[in-house]
Amino acid sequence: MSEQAQLAEIRSVTTLTTHTRQLILRPIERPLSFQPGQWISLQLPIGDRPPLNRAYSLAAPPSDNGDLCLVFDHVPDGLASTYLCGLQPGARFPFSGPYGRFVLPELQGKRLLLLGRYSGLVPLRCMIRAMADRQNLPRTTLIAHAPSPDEHLYHEEFTALAKTNPNFTYEAVVNEPAGTLDGTLAKVRQLVNGDRACVPMIAGIRAFAHPLRELFLELGFDRKEVKLETYD
Repeated sequence: MSEQAQLAEIRSVTTLTTHTRQLILRPIERPLSFQPGQWISLQLPIGDRPPLNRAYSLAAPPSDNGDLCLVFDHVPDGLASTYLCGLQPGARFPFSGPYGRFVLPELQGKRLLLLGRYSGLVPLRCMIRAMADRQNLPRTTLIAHAPSPDEHLYHEEFTALAKTNPNFTYEAVVNEPAGTLDGTLAKVRQLVNGDRACVPMIAGIRAFAHPLRELFLELGFDRKEVKLETYD
């Protein structure tokens, strides 16, 4: 069950790439219990009829000190992201949550096939971190899309994990020509190759997520087997 709204205070602000920032928040009234993959709703004092509610996935698993990690991309003329970019440590605002069902399912010996586009990597990173921290990361392949080479979120972190953990495979993809997904669709076909012993989890905008889901359905997966999280 989701908890009632409470105040959070910004503890730190970090620029990750040219267009993305990380906020570390600390709930003021009580710790937040959540599952990796879930999101919270910020209640921002802006807009024509404040508060403006905006959903952000949690980027790191639960911590001992109760801090929450959010990552967002600064959308040009975006009301919420522009406001958040202007905040400094010590700023406070209400939030509620957690929400969402995009969480790790029972794998039952299957491998994970994770596909994320840009900030869609945030909930996937939270899941990967949680499993790696517990040293129970199953066989996992992550295909990460970015709009440009310098906008690959967590590239160094994923690269390092792939070098030290034989269960983890990481493939970084820059947006394909003319916005197509041909290369990624072909890669998924190759990875599956008639073997349905994997759990697909896709996060990103609908133009990214829906064609991939359709491919998995074409490859014989049931719709409920393909986990989806979209942001538009």
